Amino acid sequence: MSPYLLAPLLGWALAQTVKYLVFVAKTKNPKDMSFFLQSGNMPSVHTAAVVALIMAIALEQGTDTPVFALSLVFGIIIAYDAMQVRRAAGEQGLAVRQLLEKAGLTLKPYHALGHKPVEVLIGAAIGIIAAIISLSF
Repeated sequence: MSPYLLAPLLGWALAQTVKYLVFVAKTKNPKDMSFFLQSGNMPSVHTAAVVALIMAIALEQGTDTPVFALSLVFGIIIAYDAMQVRRAAGEQGLAVRQLLEKAGLTLKPYHALGHKPVEVLIGAAIGIIAAIISLSF
């Protein structure tokens, strides 16, 4: 399998696994597998997958290529979106939820607020590890 496909897939899988383990450590409920596929929280899976791709390109082709530059620009946009845009949308969703609850309406209990910078940073670290692992095959 191409390292450019393997690295982000491995980054995604590792980050989702870490996210699930963090959830289990917090809730002590290992049977709730629904959290495994939800967005938000620690770590950022989007960032892990994108950084894994960026690192695979950097390590295989170098950093002086158009493909690396393109992947880096899109990676920065995705990380920014995870921290800023999705977080703002999540905060607006929380405000709407509170208004609906005041009106006597209820929604599903889960909602994501996007990512904190540390969640994106941990996702990036997982992505780097995933790229290194994928290139060793």
